[in-house]
Amino acid sequence: MDVDNHAEELASALGVDKQEVKEDLENLLQYSVPVDEAKQSIRRKHGGGGGGSATPESLDVADISTEHDNVAVTVRVLTKGSRSIRYQGEDITIREGEFADETGTVSYTAWQEFGFEPGDTVTVGNAGVREWNESPELNLGDSTSVALETEDLEVANEIGGDRDLIDLAAGDRGRNVAVRVVEVERRTIDGRDGEKEILSGVLGDETARLPFTDWEPHEELIEGASLRIEDTHVREYRGAPELNISEFSTVTELDREVEVTADAPSMTIGEAVAGGGLFDVELTGNVIEVRDGSGLIERCPECNRAIQNGECRSHGSVEGEDDLRTKAILDDGTGTCTAILGREITERIYGGGLEDARNEARDAMDREVVADAIAAELEGREYRIRGSFSVDEYGANLNADAFTAADSDPAEQARELLAALGVGA
Repeated sequence: MDVDNHAEELASALGVDKQEVKEDLENLLQYSVPVDEAKQSIRRKHGGGGGGSATPESLDVADISTEHDNVAVTVRVLTKGSRSIRYQGEDITIREGEFADETGTVSYTAWQEFGFEPGDTVTVGNAGVREWNESPELNLGDSTSVALETEDLEVANEIGGDRDLIDLAAGDRGRNVAVRVVEVERRTIDGRDGEKEILSGVLGDETARLPFTDWEPHEELIEGASLRIEDTHVREYRGAPELNISEFSTVTELDREVEVTADAPSMTIGEAVAGGGLFDVELTGNVIEVRDGSGLIERCPECNRAIQNGECRSHGSVEGEDDLRTKAILDDGTGTCTAILGREITERIYGGGLEDARNEARDAMDREVVADAIAAELEGREYRIRGSFSVDEYGANLNADAFTAADSDPAEQARELLAALGVGA
């Protein structure tokens, strides 16, 4: 975005100093205020009114891009959620969700209440466009018009926010779920206004399990309760989706018990990487290497991070505490990830506890002998691993909760591979 050009245009139209306008504009943009809304705010500040000079361009949803400033669209409202954000020291309520027409879907943020609900067909005029989650998003503000249409627009998309947990992804807004509370705890955290009490835990349904945070504790959220929770949003936490329940969410008891799957969804590593993050998943593959940083390691006593040469990235020079860990590269032919196995699983693989590892390292005068023993046990064998999967700029990681040898039949696998290649057995 060329802030200079926007500032020069505004300064010229308002007859004020360009540098002052630029500073105001940059201040608004750093709080993710859409550029159209930021420009309107600056116009009002300098007595220039709220109207923009650009004429909205009528577009199909599929043709909207971040190159557009003001657009007009006729769409069906698919979802609508509410959320509170803090802007310039004040709490404001925004509405978020998805629109659709015959050509596609687009997310939106409304900075005021326009009165539309899921299922309505509306014509939105003078909407700004910004990039959100690497895609265009419509921004509806003071200068936006919303007109309710009498005839519904036919779209192929599901109307309403009802979803199974397996279908939720970070960035979803206005979602409704039917779940059972698997785990819940009350915690006190340092919030933006000081100490705040929240609930956190795990929810489950027939398809998956997902962590949650309730920022305004609802009394219905007790372990074992089957509930319908409406108007939630999903954010990424530690690389996986997390359901967020707010003061706008409604929580009601169901007259039926929600069944919770005991199994994690099983998929290939390639599928898991494409999904971007999963709280509970099962992957099967061959351990092709045990990475550096495995075996007998040291952790920072303050933050529990692994340290090297007595140095913690956050706390500097510390007296490390011994631990056991394995970082194994798992490969299934569709992709690779690093499976991180904690002390309990590592002890089982190693065949001894922490004291045994210390003794072996002391006798050999080399801590690496523990990692070598683990590598000799793991490398070249196939395993089934269940845990939390995340993807970041450093690659894909699976924090393991369960680890077992796969019971695959090599001969059957060979036959399946030959068949896939079109080669006779």
